Amino acid sequence: MRLLPLLVGFSTLLNCACPQNCTNTACLPNAKCEIRNGAEGCYCNMGFSGNGVSICEDDNECGNLTQSCGEHANCTNTEGSYYCMCVPGFKSSSNQERFITNDGTICIEVNAECHLDNVCIAANINKTLTKIRPIKEPVALLQEVYRNSVKDLSPTDIITYIEVLAESSPLLGYVNSTNSAMDALSNSTLTEFVKTVNNFVQKDTFIVWNKLSVNRRRTHLTKLMHAAEQATLRISQNFQKTTQFDANSSDVALKAFFFDSYHMKHIHPHMNVDGDYIKIFPKRKSAYDSDGNAAVAFLYYKSVGPLFSSSDNLLLESQSHDNSEEEERVISSVISVSISSNPPTLYELEKITFTLSHIKGIKDYNILTRITQLGIIISLICLAICIFTFWFFSEIQSTRTTIHKNLCCNLFLAELVFLVGINTNTNKLFCSIIAGLLHYFFLAAFAWMCIEGIHLYLIVVGVIYNKGFLHKNFYIFGYLSPAVVVGFSASLGYRYYGTTKVCWLSTENNFIWSFIGPACLIILVNLLAFGFIIYKVFRHTAGVKPGVSCYENIRSCARGALALLFLLGTTWIFGVLHVVHASVVTAYLFTVSNAFQGMFIFLFLCVLSRKIQEEYYRLFKNVPCCFGCLR
Repeated sequence: MRLLPLLVGFSTLLNCACPQNCTNTACLPNAKCEIRNGAEGCYCNMGFSGNGVSICEDDNECGNLTQSCGEHANCTNTEGSYYCMCVPGFKSSSNQERFITNDGTICIEVNAECHLDNVCIAANINKTLTKIRPIKEPVALLQEVYRNSVKDLSPTDIITYIEVLAESSPLLGYVNSTNSAMDALSNSTLTEFVKTVNNFVQKDTFIVWNKLSVNRRRTHLTKLMHAAEQATLRISQNFQKTTQFDANSSDVALKAFFFDSYHMKHIHPHMNVDGDYIKIFPKRKSAYDSDGNAAVAFLYYKSVGPLFSSSDNLLLESQSHDNSEEEERVISSVISVSISSNPPTLYELEKITFTLSHIKGIKDYNILTRITQLGIIISLICLAICIFTFWFFSEIQSTRTTIHKNLCCNLFLAELVFLVGINTNTNKLFCSIIAGLLHYFFLAAFAWMCIEGIHLYLIVVGVIYNKGFLHKNFYIFGYLSPAVVVGFSASLGYRYYGTTKVCWLSTENNFIWSFIGPACLIILVNLLAFGFIIYKVFRHTAGVKPGVSCYENIRSCARGALALLFLLGTTWIFGVLHVVHASVVTAYLFTVSNAFQGMFIFLFLCVLSRKIQEEYYRLFKNVPCCFGCLR
């Protein structure tokens, strides 16, 4: 009897020693401490096998289970889990690329002909809508459509999800949020919407659209664009303050405006993408005293033109615009605008203007581009020699060479930035900086051209001036006045520096006149100075050398006039003429005369100058290869 308590105690000790007490023993990373059947111990996580203390190995679900993913699917083992993917020709019943079988997902055959069967299409649409309808948040709904349409689309998918977007467009305008968060939520919704619509119209989907008949293709594409207009307009109406919103993707761009009646006369809705421009003009009213607001939404579709073609093979149509057969084609990008105002009479249209860029490159444009590049490279070399000449030859230093030096420096920097940066439009900020630098350096070059004209006028007239005072004012005018113009322009319209095509000033809202205006004024001043100088020189030459024939006198003046044309920048008048009346002749005259301006300045100021020839002779007289040509 006395041994009984000892046996009971020993038995209890044995029972306690069997489970591994995880209070004193650490569990493996893939295990956790649990109490099971009244005993505490380390147990491996789901997907792992072992005792939890010394070993927890990953289970190979794909190898341990027979057909773990079911038919028409491949199984891939991962650490602690696995996933299934349907084989080509099949898709998951949940429309998810990866799935596991315990959620009831199976692989079903893709019906390649479903888009031809109205009953099949209707069933597919209803099934998708049933799945989508419980999602009430606009952003979540769009993200769901985006995930299911981001790749491997079929004609059935395109038709189905366009119907989903069309039915969901009223819901997208519903924002259940406080006023302070509505603007941010509207921004997010518009961004997601543009991304989603882009999935259906980017060029990668053309092979899928090509499987639809012409009528079906046009019908569903029109429905998509109509749904996009409705949705973007509804979402834009949720903004709580005057807003301009931009969203861009590879083939779709959106620009939305929202404003109240007070700001209406200050807002000019427009859109400019890749040279395609649209602007709306409301009817002018005597007063904007009625309360209300308006929303305007522009949508730009870069590549949908071929989708509207009457050709049965739009893939061939999208690659060529030279088809000789008579058929309906859209050979441009598509821009749409939708407007809503409250009350409806608050914002009524008077007219709309469109400007569309050429789809194919123009032969003359390509030639002019090559001439510009060649001319600028030659001009840069010549301007560099001019800068060296005017800077380091002490014997020729004067007020005139100081002006030449500053003109050449600014023209050199302007043309260098133009050559390396005019087409670097991939980064908006960098492109804006390039445009700002071009604006400043070209205006500075024009300012010093103006100083050239003023100084020549003073010499011809014979005005006696204080050299130091004149130099100071020349520097102020040559560098400070362009800085004031650029600073003022940037403060009013910094967004207009850099366009989608080139890093230059935008033509929107006539912003380009911040350069054209000062340039035209300087050209006008220099033209007047040019005419006066030529007149005075001609009369002076005729009076001093009466024995010289009139022909020789005219030829001498013409030579000087030609030099002044390039020095004073008056050849830029060809650019003004081209803007007023565009023609091939004015385009070539402007390009040749100004791309090679640096070369002409070098010829007239250095090569043909006797004094500078002597300086070069002294510099190179001990160089055998150069001595003969410089004598």
